[in-house]
Amino acid sequence: MSTSNDITRRTALGLGVVATASAASGLLGTSPASAHGTGHPVPGPGRGHGNPHLAAAVSKEFPADTTTLLRNPLNGWALYGSSAPAADYWTQYDDVPLPDGTTITVSDYASVMYMRVSWTILEPSEGVYGWDTNAAFAGILAEARRRGLRLAFRVVVDSRDKASNFTPDWVRAAGAAGYETQTGSKTVWSPYPDDPVFQAKYAAFVAAFAAEYDDAATTDFIDGYGLGKWGEGHSMIYRDAANREPVFDWIIDLYQEHFTKVPLALNYHRMIGAGKDWGSPDPDSERMLDGAYEKGYVLRHDAFGMTTYYSDWEKSMAAKWRYKRPIIMEGGWVTAQHDVTQDPRGYVTVADVRQGEFDDSAEAHVNMMDLRNGETLSWFAAETYPLTQRFDAEGGYRIYPSKVVAPGAAAAGATVEVTHEWTNIGWGYLPDNIPVWQGKYKAALALLRADGTVVKTFVDTASDPSKWLKGTPTSYAFRPSLSGVAKGSYRWGIAIVDTTAGNVPGIQLAAQGTKQNGWLVVGDVTVA
Repeated sequence: MSTSNDITRRTALGLGVVATASAASGLLGTSPASAHGTGHPVPGPGRGHGNPHLAAAVSKEFPADTTTLLRNPLNGWALYGSSAPAADYWTQYDDVPLPDGTTITVSDYASVMYMRVSWTILEPSEGVYGWDTNAAFAGILAEARRRGLRLAFRVVVDSRDKASNFTPDWVRAAGAAGYETQTGSKTVWSPYPDDPVFQAKYAAFVAAFAAEYDDAATTDFIDGYGLGKWGEGHSMIYRDAANREPVFDWIIDLYQEHFTKVPLALNYHRMIGAGKDWGSPDPDSERMLDGAYEKGYVLRHDAFGMTTYYSDWEKSMAAKWRYKRPIIMEGGWVTAQHDVTQDPRGYVTVADVRQGEFDDSAEAHVNMMDLRNGETLSWFAAETYPLTQRFDAEGGYRIYPSKVVAPGAAAAGATVEVTHEWTNIGWGYLPDNIPVWQGKYKAALALLRADGTVVKTFVDTASDPSKWLKGTPTSYAFRPSLSGVAKGSYRWGIAIVDTTAGNVPGIQLAAQGTKQNGWLVVGDVTVA
């Protein structure tokens, strides 16, 4: 049982807090804020088997940790990978100098390795998959996992602006209809997305792709669309333009049918599924996108910092879905290729572009920022590294238990009272409200032995991390039972656990303090 309300004197007495100055400062007379900033009295608890020792409560206030890099799901930096990596792909990111003269490994900064990859790489022959047969592709994924990075993908099928066919030739040979375009001197072929042969072959591929990567332990998210130019969902060419929405619904439902554990993302492009690449917002785009987000898709956009392409409409979409669905950022300008001075903000330097991307990200409250190919190292230069540090400290979600009050002694088998308060110092949020996660992350207490092994875990099912927003600390009164716990000396630990993975700690906490096996140590307790 748990309630997110004020803690009354009766609750304090149920904890066995003695009326001393230290005990009073730890609990009596405090009123932790609820999720809405106001509270109501918590009904006094029954005593269970009682607390005969009336020992002072363990009251612990944890300082926030604003510097440690936290590698959490749908949060932090995404390092961009390549399906055909250069020989120095990893070494160029190792031992990168910082302005203070120290060095870092860029992959230690990231939570995810994100890759845009062609269907051809992933299924060069029907039923033969690149993750099994392509040594370069499999190798970069294996190294990413070795470095502790989760994976993320966008599968691209459109060959326009590419030097090779991004849909496998065997799909065309099977009778799929499509069209040819020129990329320089290269003639490439793309399928019509409303062609039935294409759809049948692609549906079989997505099923196999999900069988390999629908694993929340190794995959962070999947771009669940991938059609159109660059896989961004615009500049679409159909056999029949009237099939725009049927195709959109088909591919959204297809990915959701097969990816049931890993979040799916969708570019909130103002021309989603339409035949144009840009212009005034298409009148159907917002409604179509909203339908996908309501089904559970998360938001991403590929033009942060590009003032013309990330403008009022895009900012409105981000604001509309704030704290309902997380947002993944990708910058738009390729500074080595584009004339960034054409941006209405008047960019001159690469540092100006990084500032624009950061400003758009802060306004949108994004959970993730990008370390994409060609731009990565610029985030660690003297002019821009302060922005990198700011995102580490302020961006995404950074959650910690700001205060915990628990009994210092209890009778074996007793039902005890614990209060725990949570604070988020990040501008984003832990998106436990997305349907694919089904509320799997919960606050939990544990009794720990001296070596950190868990004796018993107590999950506060009433806790909801998706509501822990910056500026609104949230408190819960929790009544776990010590039934089955042997008499002895233990430590209280606190964590956010993954209830789908055996209630082990699943979120790294932004707290200073002693940690044992992912549990943040609160203090000692004797069960007698």
